[in-house]
Amino acid sequence: MKSRYSDYLCPFQKARNMFFSVFRGSLFYFYLALFLLFAVSAEAQQTVSGKVSDGETGLALENVTVLLQKADIHFHTLQDGSFVLKTAVLPDSLLISATGYKRASFWVDDRQLSFDIRLERQEIELGQVSVVSRRMLAEVMSVDLKMNPVNTSQDFLRKVPGLFIAQHAGGGKAEQVFLRGFDDDHGTDIAVSVDGLPVNMVSHAHGQGYADLHFIIPETVENIDFGKGAYYADYGNFNTGAYVNLQTFDRIDNSSVKVEGGMFNTVRTVGLFNLVHENRQNMYVAGEYGYTDGPFEVKQNFNRLNLFLKYNQWMNDRSYFNIQASTFNSKWNASGQIPERAVAGGLVSRWGSIDPTEGGNTSRSNVSVNYKYFPGEDERWESMFYYTNYNFRLFSNFTFFLNDPVHGDEIEQKESRNIYGTTNEYAKNFYFDNSSLVWKSGFGFRYDDIGNMELNQVYRRYTLLERKSFASINETNLYACTSGEWKSGKWTVNPALRLDYFIVGMEDKLDYEAEQGVSKARLSPKLNIFYNFNAAYQLFLKSGTGFHSNDARVVIAQDGQNVLPYSIGGELGAILKPIPDLLIQPSLWYLFLQQEMVYVGDEAVVEPSGKSRRFGADLSIRYQPISQLYMDADFNYAHPRFTDEPKGADYIPLAPVFTATGGVSLKLNSGLSASLRFRYMADRPGNEDYSATAKGYFVNDLALTYALKQWEWNVQIQNLFNVQWYETQFYTETRLQNEIEPVSDMCFTPGYPFFLKAGIKYSF
Repeated sequence: MKSRYSDYLCPFQKARNMFFSVFRGSLFYFYLALFLLFAVSAEAQQTVSGKVSDGETGLALENVTVLLQKADIHFHTLQDGSFVLKTAVLPDSLLISATGYKRASFWVDDRQLSFDIRLERQEIELGQVSVVSRRMLAEVMSVDLKMNPVNTSQDFLRKVPGLFIAQHAGGGKAEQVFLRGFDDDHGTDIAVSVDGLPVNMVSHAHGQGYADLHFIIPETVENIDFGKGAYYADYGNFNTGAYVNLQTFDRIDNSSVKVEGGMFNTVRTVGLFNLVHENRQNMYVAGEYGYTDGPFEVKQNFNRLNLFLKYNQWMNDRSYFNIQASTFNSKWNASGQIPERAVAGGLVSRWGSIDPTEGGNTSRSNVSVNYKYFPGEDERWESMFYYTNYNFRLFSNFTFFLNDPVHGDEIEQKESRNIYGTTNEYAKNFYFDNSSLVWKSGFGFRYDDIGNMELNQVYRRYTLLERKSFASINETNLYACTSGEWKSGKWTVNPALRLDYFIVGMEDKLDYEAEQGVSKARLSPKLNIFYNFNAAYQLFLKSGTGFHSNDARVVIAQDGQNVLPYSIGGELGAILKPIPDLLIQPSLWYLFLQQEMVYVGDEAVVEPSGKSRRFGADLSIRYQPISQLYMDADFNYAHPRFTDEPKGADYIPLAPVFTATGGVSLKLNSGLSASLRFRYMADRPGNEDYSATAKGYFVNDLALTYALKQWEWNVQIQNLFNVQWYETQFYTETRLQNEIEPVSDMCFTPGYPFFLKAGIKYSF
């Protein structure tokens, strides 16, 4: 069993060595980029300029691809819709393309060098996506979301190719995340945000980087911006494996009300209401309420209430203002994980529970203000200020009666915090004779004020047996970053540098010691290089270092050691469009993660995890042969290992090895649409020596929708073929109440069985 993937090791070890040699020479590439930046030619140039806007609203369109076809020079419009290109080749054809708009073309010669372009809207299709677009991944995601709409906040993470999630605590707890050979727990190595508002929680009561997206109403999300690896100066803490930023609608075209109901006493209702709907001023509110008992013998009683408001306004042609606020509250019961031996021995059923008092409640309220100012056509200033109030309480029992044979091992994890922060960025475009440069620099801070952080042993939730940990924590993250995106001909070179500085303070309320504190800085260089053979083929090499902060309790316990363990990684890949309606993205990647000390919040202990190394391959395919038919598939292989352990004992428990997702979607002109999806995760190690196996699964989902004028009906089926699968699995030492000695085996939460729900929506 341990050698089942051995056939893959040799080529990937060669790839790993190749990447190492690239990283050792990264400084050379950095200086080469700076040299090329100033190596401009003396050819006589003509300036082609203009502005692109929405033909319906008149608002400027950002990141529109502008291409001079004969000269093969491209540009992306700024936030005010402007573009400037310099060329020595005239006459030429100017091609304008943007996702969701009809393509436009114009003749350029000495008599016509300036353009005011208004694009006409059309349905988003894969053929519109340009390989040379700066927002290519976001544009592909727009097509994905149009053809495969999501219905839950968790589904947004599943949209990221290769990212898997799992729920194992009654629906209200943040999902467990798997990506690129990482068992990310609840977000330790993936930076999650919504409209730039950070979601991850530092020094969280349950786990470092805890990212709970349940405060998002799915119908308010317009697009998903994501990137794998730590190659992006905009993202700092937790951006080792990837980042994901959900983007909500600035405006909605119609108000709507939706009601859904289904098996297991499930009900959900959603409303979106336009309050102001003008070209330069928009405001809407949204609300969501959901309830379900779930398939478990212990009713989940899971209910959640979400409210959201967003207002934005162009004050003039150069100033934009946005404010948004949200609040949510959730509570639930959970069945928890159960040992395989308990089910095999008939002690509990597959849907049973060892401790029926698990569960929790949580709430989060956010306010953010965003301001953009355009001093000139080639520069921009953007600032965001945000505040979050957060509360969390979770009851769990992972070991049952291992430590306390009488009362059991149930724990309570509890915290309340306030978060204050700001992000600021300045961007300016420079134009040379045969090249251009986009320079961005930013700074900001985030301050977490955690009043009470508790870990308690309890009996049936409300009887306190022992206080294991009780502290207040203050954590500040200051940052500054700068990057340049230089373009010359077919080349794009993007060097970047980010500096983060952390100040951590903690007061232990059990020992009544004086407050302790440490500080630490982390410098993260990045370098990305792109070569566009033409508008259909691109080759890229990405590299960079990242980090994730450690829990404050780790930092204090280790006297400031391993505060910000770093990662270093790289990726070599291509983006190919052999025909307009087919997109292929293959890549090879590598990532090294420094040794760190991990705080195990479930047990209040510090535990070393050691250095780790991961390498692998990704392949994404999108195909839309006709506008009504869309097919997609993502295949992801990873080889994760600890580097300080002997061979055979170096497996990373629960880390995914091979995953695949995909599906077929059909949208007919009659208003009928259907989507059949699959997700597959192969068997993976359950522990360090692979003597235990976390079982894989293959699950299908089906969605049917029929739209007629203002009405829309939908049917959703999860686990279409009712397969038995494990959603989460852990290799744990536990003891049941009738057992004399503890036993180590796999504990699991069963994945949902066949689940049908239906709904109706009315727009007005």
